[in-house]
Parts: sequence; C-alpha cells; structure tokens
Amino acid sequence: MAQNIRKADNLLRRVPKDGEIVLPLEGQRNILITSALPYCNNVPHLGNIIGSTLSADVFSRYSRTRGLQTLYICGTDEYGTATETQALKEGVTPKELCDKYHALHRATYEWFEIGFDYFSRTSTEKHTEICQEVYMNLENNDLLITKNDLQVYCEGCSKFLADRFVEGICPNCGYNDARGDQCDKCSKTFDATELIKPRCLVDPNHHVSTRLSSHKYLRLDVIQPRTEEWIKKSWAAGKWSPNSVINADGEIIDSRIKSGLKPTPITRDLTWGVPVPPSVQESDPSLKGKVLYVWFDACLGYPSITANYTPEWRQWWFNPENVQLYQFMGKDNVYFHTVYFPSYQMGDGRPWTKLHHVSTTEFLNYEGGKFSKSRNLGVFGPAAKETGVPASVWRYYLLATRPETADSMFSWTEFIAANNNVLLNNFGNFVNRALKFVEAKFEGVIPDSKDPEGPLPLDDLDSDFVHEVNTLLTTFIESMDAVKLRTGLQTVMLLSARGNLYLQQAGLGNSLLAENPERCAQVISRAINLIYLLSAAVYPFMPSVSESILTQLNAPARLIAGEISNDILAGHKIGKPEHLFKKIDEKGAEGWKKRFGTNEPLPSSEPLKSKKAAKREATATSAAAVTEEAKPKSPEELVAAERVKAQGDIVRKLKAEKASAEDVKEAVALLNKLKIEAKVLEGST
Repeated sequence: MAQNIRKADNLLRRVPKDGEIVLPLEGQRNILITSALPYCNNVPHLGNIIGSTLSADVFSRYSRTRGLQTLYICGTDEYGTATETQALKEGVTPKELCDKYHALHRATYEWFEIGFDYFSRTSTEKHTEICQEVYMNLENNDLLITKNDLQVYCEGCSKFLADRFVEGICPNCGYNDARGDQCDKCSKTFDATELIKPRCLVDPNHHVSTRLSSHKYLRLDVIQPRTEEWIKKSWAAGKWSPNSVINADGEIIDSRIKSGLKPTPITRDLTWGVPVPPSVQESDPSLKGKVLYVWFDACLGYPSITANYTPEWRQWWFNPENVQLYQFMGKDNVYFHTVYFPSYQMGDGRPWTKLHHVSTTEFLNYEGGKFSKSRNLGVFGPAAKETGVPASVWRYYLLATRPETADSMFSWTEFIAANNNVLLNNFGNFVNRALKFVEAKFEGVIPDSKDPEGPLPLDDLDSDFVHEVNTLLTTFIESMDAVKLRTGLQTVMLLSARGNLYLQQAGLGNSLLAENPERCAQVISRAINLIYLLSAAVYPFMPSVSESILTQLNAPARLIAGEISNDILAGHKIGKPEHLFKKIDEKGAEGWKKRFGTNEPLPSSEPLKSKKAAKREATATSAAAVTEEAKPKSPEELVAAERVKAQGDIVRKLKAEKASAEDVKEAVALLNKLKIEAKVLEGST
C-alpha cells in the first residue's frame, strides 16, 4: 500500500474503470483522437504503425497525463475495390477476408500496447446508417449531381468494373499489367477507360467494352470557398503538421485546390460497400445496386465507430465548442482529411466537430529500401513479438525514428543500439541505481533529509539540477502540446540523463552516506521524485515501463507537472527494484536480417574518390577503430554523448522552425553545457 505520497488534486492521474464510457465535459477542453483507419486487406508493417496508430496512442496517453478528457477511436476500413480484389485473389468472400484481417490488426495493436478506447470496423449497421444520413443531407442541400460517364463494362460478368477490377496495357509506357487507376511501372494515373486492351480481373477471357454509367457527384466546387476559409482558420488555430495542404506561410499549396476543386464521384459500381440510400435507388433506377465511394464512407468511420462505442456519440462529433479533433495519418491521406472530409461535413449542414490538428508523417523505410510483403522485407503484423524484444523497446525505437518531416530508416543495428545505449545505460540505469540504493541502505524506506536544525540549504549543484529539470519539463510539455512526439521522447531521455549526472556529481555512494547522511538523504529524495515524474513523462511512449516504475516506487499514477516537487515523502516504503531493460546481443542483428529480410545497400551519391584518398580514409578509419577498441566508452560517457546528440537535434529543430531568439539561446546554452560535461567525463576515464 502506497504511503507518504503528497495529496493534491493536480497530482494523481485518474484511471478510467473497465467499461466506463468516456464523454466530453461541458465547458472544458476535451480531446478526440483518431488514427487513419487501416485497410482491411493486408497486415500492417512498422511504417503503417508509426504513421498513425502508435503516434495517436502516444498523444492520447499524453493528453490523459495532462488531466484532459480524452477519447481515442479507430477501426478497420473494410469497403472498397481493394478489399474486393484481395478477396478474389484469396478465394474468399469480402466479409471473410475482413474478419480475418480485422483479427490480425487487433492482435498487432494489442501487442504493441496501443490503447484504443474503442477499436471497431466500418462494416456495421450504424456505419451504414450514418453514411446514408450524410448522403441524404447533401442531396437535400443540392450538393449532389448526377453525371453519365463511360465506364469499363464486362460482358461476361454482366456488370460495370471498378478501376481495381480492370487491367490492361498502360497508355503511357506500354506496361502490360497496368491497373485501372494507375500503372505500377511508370506510376502514371489515369481512368480505366484509357487502358489499351482492357481485361477483366475476374476472367481475362471475358469480353470487355465501355458503356455509359450514372453516378452521383459531390459538388466540391460549390463548397470550395468555405473549405479554403476553414483550412486557413483551422491551420492557424491547430498548428497543423508542415507536410499538409498548407505551407508555413499559410498559403494553400494543394494542387487540386489551386486549380479549382471539381465535382467528384461518391458512388461506385461495387457490391461490397455502403449501399446508396434505398429511397434514392427507388427514385433513380440508374443508381440501383451502387455503393458509396470508399473514401466518402471511410472518413465517416470515425463517427460511426464512436456511435458503436456509445449512443451519446453526438456529444463528441457535434460539439465544436468543447471538443478538439486530432487526426494522425501518413502523408498520402492528408487530402482526404483536410479537404474532402471537412468539405462534406460543411455541406451536410450540421455543426460537426471538425479537424483541429492534423499530424502527418513521411515514410519509414526498411534497411535501405521499402517494406515489401511479397519480397519478405520488413516486420509485418505481430511478427515483432517473434524477436523476444518487449513491445516497449519497439515503441521507443519507432518513436525515436518517427519520420516527422522527412523519410527515416529502420535499422536492426540502430534498434539494438537504442536499447543498449539509451534505454539500458541511460534511463534504466538511473531508475535502478536510485531505487537499489534505497533498498540496500534504507531498507526500502525513503530517508528523512531534514537536519535537526532545519532543512538543508539548496546548494549550487541542486539549484542547477532543479532549474535544468524544470527547463526540460517545459520543453517536454511544449513539444507534446505541438505534437512533436520525437522531440518529446528525446526530452524524456534528457531528463533521465540529467538524473544520472546529478547522482554522479553528488557522489551518491557509501562514502556520502557515512560522511553526510542528511545530504545523502536529500540526494535520494530528489532522485526518487524525478523518477516519479519520469513515470508520467514516459507513460505515453512506454506504458509498461511506466507501470513497472510505479510498482517499484509503490506509488499511484500521476499527472505531468511543469516542475519537480517533493511528492514522494520521507517514510514512504518503495516496492522491489527490478531492471527495466535487458541487454540485446549485437549479434542478433544478423539473425533478424535473415529472418525478416534485408535490402542491398543503396548506391552512394558521393563522388568517387581516388585510390590514394580512399586508402588514406581507410587508414584513418582503421586507426580510429583501434583507438575506440583500446579505450571503450563508459556508460556515463555513452549517456553524455546521447544527451549532446539529442539536445543538438532540439537546437536544429528550433532554428528550422524559426523559434524565438530567446528559446534558441537557452537551448544552445544547454547544449554547450552538455558538451563541456561530456568532455569532462572523457578526461576522467
């Protein structure tokens, strides 16, 4: 039983009970979070996970550590041509295919500790109801028109063929197996009717022709003025990611908007999808048997999944005054969430909760190339579990390499180094060292640091420690509020590194305990309270690690604070200290490369060197390697180097984002101090 924990309303984090329905609180800031709904025709790989579901999970957990009412929903996107064609390839029905992949997605996210409040799917009655309701509102608001266009028709199947059901010769490069919407060889997009010698995917021997087909089109051109006005306001208020449809100067750069939005079809000739409303089919026989466009219904998956979660879903989705919507996705989904979805929300006419902040990522590549299921390259689905490495380490590495502004690369060598050099030697070392000392020297009870004549004075060492910890906490909160998750994670590691340095500078050990027990108690108190803060700061990124720390501290979950304070008091009995991380054998990289595949190294873009220059470089590299081997770095040196690197990244980002001169100056000052400390450590070993 936890005891001697400071009691304060703003200290402890409320943990919802199992089955408790989360609803927004009136007059408060409430956070609604979605991640792009994953297609239900394949298994997600690491890039898919970091691009949406994991990033959204981190922000949802962070919001809760700030005491905000938060709801995170997601589910599988199950309709559309991609699902029908994959079902055809696997010889199953679309429903059977979706059941299979929905279970695989759910298992994957559960293993990665992604904590949705509700994870569902779009093939539900509630989804159909909401989609058809929006369709009818658009129809009643004169925002839908009927157009007749030529479309590929299969005489053998007796039906129109959606783009993914047509193959043929690319009209641009002559590739024989181009799809009906894009050529995989030259990447050119086109209409299926432009294919040369089109053939039916179901049976290539069927005769294929073109016929007129009627479809409903959404009048985006009519809504565009409102869309542009809304984009500029929402972008400014929500501080969207830079890789969206609007640039840093507030100028809309999306080519479709700049050239003028055009009416876009929202119906398709498919059987697997949300049917066009029955009343519409009855009044217009040309729309009989048609379904809604997958992107039209996919975005409505967010409210429909919420509706399956609670009948009070409108409190979240028709509450723009009290709810802020944060959406996470890869850059290829940006248009549909920042232009398309908000446009028909406005066209619907009801007071929808619309996008506040969009967080997008570039692409995560794999070992010099791309993830490829067909070539067995990369980690897909729950296969990460096969490595035996805990989910927390996977979460850390993916978030540390999150491709926020540019593509990044997954590397097994760097994956192992991140665990051994940062998590084990830095974060884990600090937590374990302090807790072990309390267990060994004070029988697990936090000692009283007070002198009989009064509290010990705050010396320069402690003043610097408190000031720098508070500065880092400010950076952490600002970074996370701005959804700069990678910087937030780096700051957490800097906090633990600062704790390591504090213990080293204070000389925590048997000598200090014997010579100055009051000072030793004070150092331990500060370290334990920093660890308590770290339990909250690390929770968004590695929830299991946070839980382990709380168990070892014997303390309840807490909120993030803007400054360090004395929250775990003298006399508190801690739990049993245990190591948070285990070392990974560096030789494991080769085995995992064989298991999960590897790409050939990419050609160098550097100019060729002369033989003499290459020989000089090889000699210098060899000499450096010998020097490093002769003098291995201590754990403290590795931690110091990591702190310098992380702070350097922060300085570069602040400059790139044109932060205030004061912020840059403070960050540079801390960087210089860290460099000096690193040099001192090098000289002392």
